[in-house]
Amino acid sequence: MRFFFRSRQFKIIAAVFAALIVIAAVTAAVGGRMSPGANIFGTVTAPFRSLASKISGGISSFVEVYTEGEKLNIKNAELETEISELRKKLADYEQAVSENEFYKNYLDIKDANPSFKFTAATLISRDKEDPYKGFIINKGSVNGVSAHDPVITDEGLVGYIGEVGLTTSKVVTVLSAELTAGALDNRTSDSGVLSGSAELASEGLTKFYNLSRSCNIAVGDYVVTSGEGIFPKGLLIGTVQTIGSDKYNTSIYANVKPFADIDGIRGIMVITEFEGQGGLDPEKSK
Repeated sequence: MRFFFRSRQFKIIAAVFAALIVIAAVTAAVGGRMSPGANIFGTVTAPFRSLASKISGGISSFVEVYTEGEKLNIKNAELETEISELRKKLADYEQAVSENEFYKNYLDIKDANPSFKFTAATLISRDKEDPYKGFIINKGSVNGVSAHDPVITDEGLVGYIGEVGLTTSKVVTVLSAELTAGALDNRTSDSGVLSGSAELASEGLTKFYNLSRSCNIAVGDYVVTSGEGIFPKGLLIGTVQTIGSDKYNTSIYANVKPFADIDGIRGIMVITEFEGQGGLDPEKSK
C-alpha cells in the first residue's frame, strides 16, 4: 500500500482532487451567476464543495478549540503562580508567628533570669552515630559560644556545648551518659544526680538518681536543675515517668522524660552567661 502512495498514479489523482476542490471553492464564491455549463459543472463539483466546506469548518473549529486551550493553559499557569506566591506568603507568615512566639518565650525566661545572656542558634546536622542524639549548631566561638555552655529551648533543658569550632558547635544532649548534673524534684526539693544511658536514650528518657530512700518523689513531678555543676538553677528538665530503687536497695531513682523535644529540635538558645557560671569549666571561672 505504501508503494501506491509513492506512485505516479497517486500523484495524478491527488493533483486532480486538489484542482477540483479549488474549482469548487471558486464556484461557491460566484454563487448563482453562472452559465448552464457552469451549473452542470457545479453539480459535479458539489460533493467536493461540501467536503471543502466541512474541511474548512473543521479547521476553524480546531483553531478555535486550540486557541481556547492555549488561553486556559495561560490562565492555569497564572493561577498556579498566584497560588505558589500565596503559599509562600502563608509559610513566611507562619514562620514569623512561630519565631515571635519562640522569642517571646525566651523573653519570659530572660525576665525570670536577668543574668542570662543568650545566643540564638539553629540545628544544621545530626550525628547519626550518636545514640544520645547529639547535633551540630550554626554558632561557634566567633559568636561567643564556649564549651559547657547550657543549651535550652523554650520548653526546657536540651544539654550543653560539648565541642566548639569557629562557626559551629556540637551539642551533648540531656539524654547522654556524658552529661552529669545536679537536679531537684521541683515539688519536694529532693535532690539527686541527672545522667543518661544508651538504653534510656533509645526510649527518649534520662535518669534522675541517688535519691534518698526517704524522698517523696512521685510520678508526674517536675525535675529541674539544682545549680550544682555547669547549669544554672531552675532550668526545667522533664517529668518523672517511673520510679525504682537501685540493685542494692540503698537509693531511689526516677526515669525522666525531657520537656524539650530532642528529636524535633530546630532552633535553640545557648546561655553564654549567667550568674554563678563556671561550675565545671575552668575557663569560665577565671
